Amino acid sequence: MNYSIRATLNRLMVKRFSTTSLQFRLTIELIILSIVGLGSVALCASWQMEQNLVAAHKQTLEYIAIHFPEQVAFYSEDGSIIGGLERSIHKVAMPGLTVWVKSPDGQLLAESSDVSQSSQALQNVSALSVVPKKPKVFHFGNRYVVLCGTPITVNGRSIGQLYLAQDITEDQQKLYTGLAQLLFVSLLVFVLLIVAIAKRIGRAMHPLEQMSQVASAVSADDLKGAKLQLKRAPDEIRGLAQAFNEMLFRLSAAWEQQRQFVGNVSHELLTPLTIVIGYLQSLQRRGDNLNAYQQQALATATAEAERTVRMLQDLLDLARADSGHLHFRLNPIMLNTLITEVVSMSQKVSNRQINLLTTEEDVVIYADQDRLQQVLINLVDNAIKYSAAEQPIDLILEKTEQHALIHVRDCGIGIPLPHQHRIFERFYRVDDSMTRSRDGTGLGLAIAKSLIEGMDGRITLRSRPDEGSIFTIVLPLWQSFT
Repeated sequence: MNYSIRATLNRLMVKRFSTTSLQFRLTIELIILSIVGLGSVALCASWQMEQNLVAAHKQTLEYIAIHFPEQVAFYSEDGSIIGGLERSIHKVAMPGLTVWVKSPDGQLLAESSDVSQSSQALQNVSALSVVPKKPKVFHFGNRYVVLCGTPITVNGRSIGQLYLAQDITEDQQKLYTGLAQLLFVSLLVFVLLIVAIAKRIGRAMHPLEQMSQVASAVSADDLKGAKLQLKRAPDEIRGLAQAFNEMLFRLSAAWEQQRQFVGNVSHELLTPLTIVIGYLQSLQRRGDNLNAYQQQALATATAEAERTVRMLQDLLDLARADSGHLHFRLNPIMLNTLITEVVSMSQKVSNRQINLLTTEEDVVIYADQDRLQQVLINLVDNAIKYSAAEQPIDLILEKTEQHALIHVRDCGIGIPLPHQHRIFERFYRVDDSMTRSRDGTGLGLAIAKSLIEGMDGRITLRSRPDEGSIFTIVLPLWQSFT
């Protein structure tokens, strides 16, 4: 049971991180939705911040362009337009702002005090074919400039063209720095969000994983005690768990009825069949006056009756094992001696070559000698049945630190991989047409598995078609109990 649970947990971990699992899909979908949502908000916020920055500078230039003629008129009361232009330009001066005025014939009338910036601005504007009347952002090299040009009229007289250029590169860089920080914070939030979503979905899926664990690990032996208990699950999952528990209860009741039926029927049929065999054997002993056909029919009936009795006896043993009433006489056993006896007995009965490969160390286990001998004889008998007469059978004894290993190896027909995990099921046959002709009830391996597990051991199979099979029995050493 422990090996089954461990294998089940491994499968669940693989499913948990599988691309087809519900948890993986929900996590990815929520992460994508979160990234799209937060990314859209971040992009919209970035775009809006940039628009607000540009709009503020545009409004400043529009305000200056609208009120500049009034200031020129105010400062030109002494009659000097050039002086009024220069004083007005000085009045509106601010960091990054370049102002200049050209006459209608293109002559520079006045400009900002920062000649280097004005010259660069003039060169950039000269490269433009048309200067917009409304402020507009232009990219000159590595500089961002808000630029506009509007006619200037003072006291009804056209002075020329007013040009305003605001360098917003530093503000733009500060904005980009802020956006980079916002991006970093957004990525950090994304990571935390991914972890939070994955953990939350994992916690939400935990009740379903519990159900999967119980469903995968439960067997016919522990149906009665199997129950799913969920304390903090949603109502829908608690309802599913309740239905699951009710199903397990019904299966347990049905399985118990089936075991009782099999045991009762086997017990009830065993006695009359034993009587029938007795009468058939008596007829065989006194059948001197029977012809050959009648004697053959009588022999066939006796053989089938004996085979049916053996099957019923096997069913009774399985029923006792299922109900826990199959008792074992556990004692220390010298496994080297027992293996030797099994090999000698099997060679005499089958007249086949059986090789014994054993360790020189004494291998002492804690088991039921009769039950273990029954299992070994059954495995050796199967190896003989499903291999050719000239092919040897190997019985190998090994010893590890805590276990004894018994291998029964043949070079026979082998077992295909799809059938290997079911070979220990009751009445299961790999190929019914091939195996039905061979003597057997189809219960031998099922009984062997029940007996070995009843002695705290396990039995495994390795096989390849046309190459043979190896049945391995693993039992704890006697020292592990001391």
